Amino acid sequence: MGNPAAARECWFCGQDCRVLWEGLSDDRFGAPGTYDILRCSGCGLEQTWPRPTEAELKDLYERFYNAGVEPGGTYQFLRERFLASGWYRLWLHWDGDLTFHLRRGRGRLLDLGCNEGRGLSLYAANGFTAEGLEINEKAAALARQRGFTVFTGALADFTPAEPYEVVVLSNVLEHAPDPVAMLTEVRRLLKPGGEVWISCPNADSLWRGIFGRAWINWHVPFHLWHFSAQTLRAVLERAGFRPASRQSFTPALWLAQSMCVRPGAGAGKVNRLMRSAPVVAGLMLAARLLVLPFFSRADRRLRGDCLLTTASLEQEPCGC
Repeated sequence: MGNPAAARECWFCGQDCRVLWEGLSDDRFGAPGTYDILRCSGCGLEQTWPRPTEAELKDLYERFYNAGVEPGGTYQFLRERFLASGWYRLWLHWDGDLTFHLRRGRGRLLDLGCNEGRGLSLYAANGFTAEGLEINEKAAALARQRGFTVFTGALADFTPAEPYEVVVLSNVLEHAPDPVAMLTEVRRLLKPGGEVWISCPNADSLWRGIFGRAWINWHVPFHLWHFSAQTLRAVLERAGFRPASRQSFTPALWLAQSMCVRPGAGAGKVNRLMRSAPVVAGLMLAARLLVLPFFSRADRRLRGDCLLTTASLEQEPCGC
């Protein structure tokens, strides 16, 4: 996978990179291979290396990604029930909203990487006309069963009937082979004055330093990029966006999943501990009650596990 000759060159600014972490593997779904994390000595952007090609990524997603796509499991059933309940909204108010499921508004909204379409139901309930784009055919089929319009295929080939007021990239940009190209295409899809809402793991997270190799958000080989607030801003500005707001927080789920990495991971196997509803729910509650209240200062200093950014168009799209 990848091109070793380019391993030391930053994709974003062209300067040299150094190895930050070596020999990381997929501790969620058991996809094969080991990967390094490189950091640019110039701009600071971090990348997973070697980087799979787009064809390899498509195969990895369809073979390994999201063990919960298949319906019928206990974890999937309980998750669906919880997300459809009022308890979920109360939890978001308490824990934080990394998927923008509490934001209300009007107009057309595109959820880029909508997966099985759980978020589409919530965006629609909040007043938006919600549509999705998803490259995983199995996940897209499940989203369509919920009654939503979901497009498949490359983002560059997607031409909607009308532009959107909002495009959501919830834990998506770090998966893009070319984040600037993705954001440029998003810019094409937006109305004048439209916004992109982005959430992604935070490379400056305090918890990354605490968990080290067991940090859940390395997520190799699926996370190709590891953004800090500064590098995410630079990528947005290059694509013609003006960042309007940014914040960080640590979702209890992510902290619980990091706790599950070492006891549940194994070479070439799915981490079943992360799919145990009682274990994950218990760890989430403990994290929210007993741990995270003592780290709110880290969140305010942009050291939480998750970055949230809203950005608007720098200028009106050219219409091309």
